[in-house]
Amino acid sequence: MFVPTAYFQNKLKLAIIGQSLFGQEVYSNLRNRAIRWWVCHGPDKDGKQTHSVSSLMTAWGSAIPRWRLKGKPIARWWRRTDRERRAQRHALLLPVHPHERDRPPGPRLHHLPPSLLPLHRGASAINWTLIHGDKRAGFSVFWADDGLDTGPILLQRECPVEPNDTVDTLYNRFLFPEGIKAMVESVQLIADGKAPRIPQPEEGATYEGIQNKSNAKVDMSLSAESIHNWIRGHDKVPGAWALLDGQVTERERRQASEVFPAVVKHRSVSSSCVSVPAQLLVKNLQFEDGKMIPASKYFSSGESSSVELTDDERKTAEEIRSIWKGILSNVPAVEDTTDFFKSGAASMDVVRLVEEVKQKCPSVQLQSEDVYMATTFQDFIQMFVRKLRGEDQEEEFIVDYVKVNNMSVKMPHQCFINGKFEDAENGKTYNTINPTDGSVICKVAYCSVGDVDRAVAAAKEAYEDGPWGRMNPRDRGSLLYKVADLMEEHQEELATIEALDSGAVYTLALKTHVGMSIQTFRYFAGWCDKIQGKTIPINQARPNRNLTFTRKEPLGVCAIVIPWNYPLMMLAWKSAACLAAGNTLVLKPAQVTPLTALKFAELSVKAGIPKGVINILPGSGGMVGQRLSDHPDIRKLGFTGSTPIGKQIMKSCALSNLKKVSLELGGKSPLIIFHDCDMDKAVRMGMSSVFFNKGENCIAAGRLFVEESIHDEYISRVVSEIKKMKIGDPLDRSTDHGPQNHKAHLDKLLEYCEVGLKEGATLVCGGRQVDRPGFFMEPTVFTDVEDHMFIAKEESFGPVMVVSKFKEGDVDGVLHRANDTEYGLASGVFTRDINKAMYVSERLEAGTVFVNTYNKTDVASPFGGFKQSGFGKDLGQYQLFYREPALFLLPVLTTFYFIKSFEEIFYVL
Repeated sequence: MFVPTAYFQNKLKLAIIGQSLFGQEVYSNLRNRAIRWWVCHGPDKDGKQTHSVSSLMTAWGSAIPRWRLKGKPIARWWRRTDRERRAQRHALLLPVHPHERDRPPGPRLHHLPPSLLPLHRGASAINWTLIHGDKRAGFSVFWADDGLDTGPILLQRECPVEPNDTVDTLYNRFLFPEGIKAMVESVQLIADGKAPRIPQPEEGATYEGIQNKSNAKVDMSLSAESIHNWIRGHDKVPGAWALLDGQVTERERRQASEVFPAVVKHRSVSSSCVSVPAQLLVKNLQFEDGKMIPASKYFSSGESSSVELTDDERKTAEEIRSIWKGILSNVPAVEDTTDFFKSGAASMDVVRLVEEVKQKCPSVQLQSEDVYMATTFQDFIQMFVRKLRGEDQEEEFIVDYVKVNNMSVKMPHQCFINGKFEDAENGKTYNTINPTDGSVICKVAYCSVGDVDRAVAAAKEAYEDGPWGRMNPRDRGSLLYKVADLMEEHQEELATIEALDSGAVYTLALKTHVGMSIQTFRYFAGWCDKIQGKTIPINQARPNRNLTFTRKEPLGVCAIVIPWNYPLMMLAWKSAACLAAGNTLVLKPAQVTPLTALKFAELSVKAGIPKGVINILPGSGGMVGQRLSDHPDIRKLGFTGSTPIGKQIMKSCALSNLKKVSLELGGKSPLIIFHDCDMDKAVRMGMSSVFFNKGENCIAAGRLFVEESIHDEYISRVVSEIKKMKIGDPLDRSTDHGPQNHKAHLDKLLEYCEVGLKEGATLVCGGRQVDRPGFFMEPTVFTDVEDHMFIAKEESFGPVMVVSKFKEGDVDGVLHRANDTEYGLASGVFTRDINKAMYVSERLEAGTVFVNTYNKTDVASPFGGFKQSGFGKDLGQYQLFYREPALFLLPVLTTFYFIKSFEEIFYVL
C-alpha cells in the first residue's frame, strides 16, 4: 500500500463519496491525516450491501450516512446527523461521479480516468480513449464545478497506451495505483495551500456518452485496428456486438482481441506486391443469453461432460456457494441454476468473487474471465473443479531437469524443438563430461537428421505463420529485454553450469560468459525498432518522377553453430542479432558444452518467446551441423569454429541453396611488444592475451614478438607471474586457471608442446598435464621460436605462450613476420609512441588491432576477421541478419515493384 512520506501540517475535515476499491485505498492512505471523516454510501443495485469503503469505515468507526436510497439521492443528506451539522467540510473527494444537483457545500475534488482534460469528458472517458486509439492516456484531478467536468485542473498524470491495452489493463497498470497517489497528493497540496487551479480551455473537448446496445454494433467495414479499438474500448454492458449465424455475440472486453500488422507476401521478384489486410484475433464470444465461450471453440460441436465431485470437492463447493450468497445478498438462495450476472452482480463483484475464492483455495489460478465463461453456479463449480484437478489448462511447459554435485542447479538435457523439451527422435543420448574431474554431468539428447528437419519446419512455421513474423519490432525488443532480465536473474546458475560444463573459472564465467551475454541481448533488443532503410537519389525519367528507397527485411530461418570455448556468450553473440532482425533460429551448441544453451531455451519460454522461434539441437557436428548446412529452408548459417570445418560448411551452403554464410574461424593473432612499452601493462596484458579463459580464446595472441632489448626481462617477469597463478576447481572463487574443455583437446595441446620441443623451441615452463584428476594443463611458455616452426604457424587454442625475438628498431621486419600467416582475426601492439602505434596498426592484417590493451570487446563494436579467419561480423549494428530490397515507386500510380538485392555489405574496421 502506498503511504505518503510527507505529513499534513494542517489536518483537514474530509468526506468521501463512493464504495469502490479506489475509494477504499484513498481512505486508507488519508485516514490518519485528517481530523474527521465521513463516508457517504447507499444500497447498490438490487439492494445488495456495499463491501469496500463502507465496511472498512464501519470497522474503523467512521460516520456512515446514506446519500442514496433506492437509487435516488437523499435531499441535503450531508446534514442528516448532529455531528455533521456542527462540522464544516474542507474538501469532498469524489472517486465516483455523482450526478445530483443537491450537493454539499465546500471544495470538491473529482478524479477522472483516463482523460487528460479537456479530452473525453464524461463517465466513459476511459472507454473513448481506447475507442479513439489514443496513444496516451492518464487522468486529471480537478475542482468540480456545476459542469462537473469543466472545473479547473489541480494535477494530471500521463501514461502510454499499449496496442493491446484494455480498460482493465490500463486501469490496473496505471490509473488505479497512480490515481490513489494523486488523490493523496492533491489533499496534501490543499492542506499546504499550494493546490493550483489551472483553467481548462473551452475548445478541443469531446463529450461522448455511454454506448447503448443500439449503437454498439461492430462495423465490419472498418479496418482491423479500428474494430480492435471498438471492441477493447467497450464495457461488458452493452459490449461490442455482431451477428454470427444469426446470433448476437458480444466480444468480451477483457483482452478480447489482438491486432496484428499487415502481412505482405511476395509471389516472385518480378510480380507486383500483394497486400493482405491487417488481421484481428478475437479471443472470446458472449451470446445474448450471457454465455461466453472462447472464440476458437465456436465451431466445436458438443459440450464437455460434467465431472463427478468427491466429498472434499462438494464441501469446497458449498463454501463457494456461501461466497456467492454473500455477494448476491438480494437472492433468497443460490441454486445450481442461479446466474451470477442475472442476479445483479457487476464487474466489482467479479473481482470480489475471484479474490474470495482465491483466499479459500490459493492453488487455483482463477481469473475474472473465468467468471464470465461460467455464469451459473453449476458451471462455475464445474470449471473450478477442473482447475483444481489441473484439467482444462494450456499445455504445461515441462522441463526434465538434472541436478549435480548436490547443488540446486537445474539443467535441461533434452533437445528443444517448437517450444518443448523432448527426447531425440531416435532416443539416443550421450554423456557430457565435467572437465574438472572427468565425471559425467548428465546424459544429453543426441539429435538426428529427423530432429533437424522438425526444428527447421517449426522455425519456418513460426516465421511465416506465427506471431513472431507479424510482431511489432518494439514488442519484439521487449521480449528480448525480458530474456536479458531472466538471464540476469539466473546469472549465478548460468555461471555455475558454464563452469561445470566448459571448465571456465566461475568468476570469469559470471563476468564475461554470462555478463556479456546479458549485455548483448540488451544491446540488440534496443535495435529492434531502429533498423532503417534509406532513400536513394536516382536519375529521373520524364515525365514521371520516381522515389527509390530500401527496406531491411529479416532473412527467415537462420542456423547457428557455436563453439565450446564460450558456450553461452557465442550463443548470445549470434542469436541476439538474429532474433532482433525478426528471424527465427535453429542452434547447434558444441557437442561437449550443450547445457547453458538448453538452459537459455528454458529462460526464453519464461520470457514469452513464441514457440518455434528458438530451437536448440545438441549433437554431433557431422550429423546436425551438416544437415543444417544442407537444408534448403535455411537462409543463413552463422558458424564459429575451425577453418577446415568452415570451408566444408561454406561448400555445403553453396551447393544446397546458396544460403548466406558468416564465418568466424581460426586465428594466429600476433602481439608485438616494443621496448618503449609500459612494461607492467605489457606483462599483465600479454599474459591475459594468452592465458585468458585457459587460452581457449578465439583472439588469443598465438605468437608474441618481443624486441630484443627487453626480451629476457619480459620472459622473466611473465614466468614469475605464472608461478603465482592458482590452478584448481573453477567453482573455487580464488582459482585463476581452470581445466581445459575436454580430454581430446588436452591431448592435442600436449602433442603441440611435444612438436615445439622437437623442432628446437625452448620450453621455459609448463608443457605438462597437472598431476590431479581432470583435464588441467600447466600454463606454458616457449621462447626461441623460429618462423618456420609448427608452433609459430599453427594455433594452439590453449595456455601456450609462443615468443619470438625481433631486432631492435626493425618495425617493417616484424610487421612482415606478423602478417606471414593465413589468419587475420586479431592482433596487438604495445608502445608509448603514438606514431609507431598508428603505423603498425594500419599495416597489421587483422580484423581487430589492440593498442596497449588486449581482449577488449564490446557489444557495439563489430568483431570478425580477414583471410582464413573468416568473414562477416559479430556484434554491432552490422551483424543484424537482414536483407535489403530496393523499392521503386511511381507516385502517380498505385503499383510498385520489388527489385530484390540480397547482397549484404560488411563494414570492416
